[in-house]
Amino acid sequence: MTYKAPLNDMLFDIKHLANIEQIAQIPGFEDAGFDTAQAVLQECAKFTEGVLAPLNWEGDKNPSSWKDGVVTTTPGFKEAFRQYAEGGWQGLQHPADFGGQGLPKTIGAACGEMLNSANMSFALCPMLTDGTIEALLTAGSDALKAVYLEKLVSGQWTGTMNLTEPQAGSDLAAVRSRAEPQPDGNYKVFGTKIIITYGEHDMAENIVHLVLARVTGAPEGVKGISLFVVPKFMANADGTLGARNDVHCVSIEHKLGIKASPTAVLQFGDHGGAVGYLVGEENRGLEYMFIMMNAARYAVGVQGIAIAERAYQQAVTFAKDRVQSRPVDGSIKASVPIIHHPDVKRMLMTMRAYTEGCRAMATVAAAAYDAVHHHPDAEVRKQNLAFYEFMVPLVKGYSTEMSQEVTSLGVQVHGGMGFIEETGAAQYYRDAKILTIYEGTTAIQANDLVGRKTARDGGQTAKGIAGQIEATENALIKQGSADALAVAKRLKAARLAFVEVVEFVAANSKAKPNAVFAGSVPYLMLAGNLVAGWQMGRALLVAQEELAKGTDAAFMQAKITTARFYADHLLSKAPGMRDSIVDGADSVNALVLDAF
Repeated sequence: MTYKAPLNDMLFDIKHLANIEQIAQIPGFEDAGFDTAQAVLQECAKFTEGVLAPLNWEGDKNPSSWKDGVVTTTPGFKEAFRQYAEGGWQGLQHPADFGGQGLPKTIGAACGEMLNSANMSFALCPMLTDGTIEALLTAGSDALKAVYLEKLVSGQWTGTMNLTEPQAGSDLAAVRSRAEPQPDGNYKVFGTKIIITYGEHDMAENIVHLVLARVTGAPEGVKGISLFVVPKFMANADGTLGARNDVHCVSIEHKLGIKASPTAVLQFGDHGGAVGYLVGEENRGLEYMFIMMNAARYAVGVQGIAIAERAYQQAVTFAKDRVQSRPVDGSIKASVPIIHHPDVKRMLMTMRAYTEGCRAMATVAAAAYDAVHHHPDAEVRKQNLAFYEFMVPLVKGYSTEMSQEVTSLGVQVHGGMGFIEETGAAQYYRDAKILTIYEGTTAIQANDLVGRKTARDGGQTAKGIAGQIEATENALIKQGSADALAVAKRLKAARLAFVEVVEFVAANSKAKPNAVFAGSVPYLMLAGNLVAGWQMGRALLVAQEELAKGTDAAFMQAKITTARFYADHLLSKAPGMRDSIVDGADSVNALVLDAF
């Protein structure tokens, strides 16, 4: 159950697909070229492989525990978090003004993958803190920034996101937590929040809760929700800790997976009201929270890639060791390691191709994010924003759904041993399930893709991406190798299927919403499959070039083979997905409700 960071593949994507040297031309990123990326990733690999990965199984066996309002994390987590903070990892992507290192997301995302491959339960705490930092950077007052940001960026304090209530899951219009204005300009917050990741723990001295609540007299629905900072301990002007605030953990959940991560039920205001500080303006809380959620949605997509990578590594190790049956071609007369068997190779190649395709897609999306937030040219920022926003539901939705398949295949490769906890394969399968649910289910990502990202502009952004994909097809045809031509053929068929679906969505989202939304998740999966396949096509072109130069022949040949497999076995599903979306909508809605 050891973990080895896939540095070669990460650095290939960062260098050749995300064009890190181009990112290093952006003001503020001058020192963030390939050499920096390589050095940072190598250090991150040492930490994640040596410190975090060995704690992963321990966290599954000995989860966080709650007693009398106090949460104790898995043995070893507190010390590991201290090392994480002292290493400066929390501040990797955050501004130097608040003690961070200000590195691009392109580098930070790769480190995030390693963190989650090594120990997803642990990685959730820094991930939620990142979101808290983003929200305060965007909408926090100078006073809030002065008190909270440096402590969060350093890892001295951690952050949480408090949306969900017993009666309000994804439907935030139903939020009932309330905030009462006080004479000093602050607020008293009252309510119950559930499913709060790291809502209480012993790894940091303070926890900064970002809480959605309604100010007394606010409008009904989502337009009346405000966002508040509610710290566990009050902060004095000099940054030292003051009195305990009126927020308490009344229980933690017992879960299918990510067991070491404490999922808290928090009670605000049982003893007179929790002191809260308004973030930005009243009634704009949802707008600010979406900043945090967009950051978190991308990060959850990376979690899907991370858990898939870990499951793949373990399956390969097992398949090389497990001796079972003779080869079907009779080439060897004795039983062989199962990796010789064609169906085991098929499963391993599926795991590998999905993981590499989604990693490439996420890396390219991170590069677009860096351009959006830092490029000096307004037109470049605008183009990259449209691309990045289209990518977020794909990275989140497709990468997490694929992690279900990959971790399930990981169990399957192990056979009966995969069903037994001691191998560890089952933990990845269980841990992966939450990824398609939290930070917005796959259906919510699909609704976003249909409504905000496709119907709103009549499919123009989607068709623009299809145009870029066509250019890659042409480059593959020009390259002319058998592998390149095979990938080009599959890429074209998938692109044409995608464009037909985009036109169907744009034309019918208002006139026939039930028909469109019946196929929303298949549309998301088709789009994700296509974009990941496109990046594998780009990767093949680079690998062919590098192979011709004699650069790292074994890696480049494996990349070409994996890209070809992706096209033959995964991209080839796209035309059928188109049929189910465009032609199959009526049968989704046809059965009368009483017949279910």
